[in-house]
Amino acid sequence: MIPILFEHADFLVCVKPVGMDAENALPQALSVQTHARIYPVHRLDLNVGGVMVYAKTPESARRLSALVQSGDMQKEYIAMCHGVPEPSGDMYDLLFKDTRKNKVFVVKRMRQGVREARLHYETLSVLDSDTSLVRIRLYTGRSHQIRVQFASRGFPLLGDHKYGARDSLHEPRLFSCALRFPWKSVQMAFTARPDWAEGEGISLE
Repeated sequence: MIPILFEHADFLVCVKPVGMDAENALPQALSVQTHARIYPVHRLDLNVGGVMVYAKTPESARRLSALVQSGDMQKEYIAMCHGVPEPSGDMYDLLFKDTRKNKVFVVKRMRQGVREARLHYETLSVLDSDTSLVRIRLYTGRSHQIRVQFASRGFPLLGDHKYGARDSLHEPRLFSCALRFPWKSVQMAFTARPDWAEGEGISLE
C-alpha cells in the first residue's frame, strides 16, 4: 500500500517509495488503491522517495501544474551529504543534461539545452567529520538538480555513486520532506521524513 497523507475530490498527497517510477508505476498503483483516475503533475527521481501530490481530475491537474510552473508549489528536501557545507547558503548553476548518459553537468555558459538551477540549503547537523544532514528549499525543479549541485561543490550525497559518492549505500540519501501550495484560498502543507533521518532531532514545521 502506498502511504497516503491526504485525499479529497481534487487531489491526493502520498509518500513515494524509493524505486517506484513517479510518472507511471506510482499513478497506476494509486489508481488501483483509491479506485480513481490519477494524474501526475510533477516528478521525483526513481531512486528518491518522499512527499508528492497527484491530481484526481483534469482541471485539478491543470491547476496544480500551473502552481509548479509558477513556483507557488514549494518543495523541500532532506539529504545526507559527504563533507561539511557552510551553515547555510544559496546555490546557483547552469545545468546541462546528457540524455544519452542520463547525467547532468554544471556548465559555465548558457547554450541550447542549458537551464538555470537555484536552491537554498541549511546544514541541520554535522553527524561526523565526513557526513552532514542538510535541508534544501528547491526553487527550480531540474533533473538531478540537488545531487549535481552538491556534488559539484565537493559534497556528493551519500549513496549517489553517479555523482561521486564512494560509500556502500545503494540509493542517494535524498528525500522530499515537505510540500506546500495554495488551494482554494487555503495554504496546504504536508510533511514526512525518511527512516534514515529519524532520531536526528529535526523539525519539519
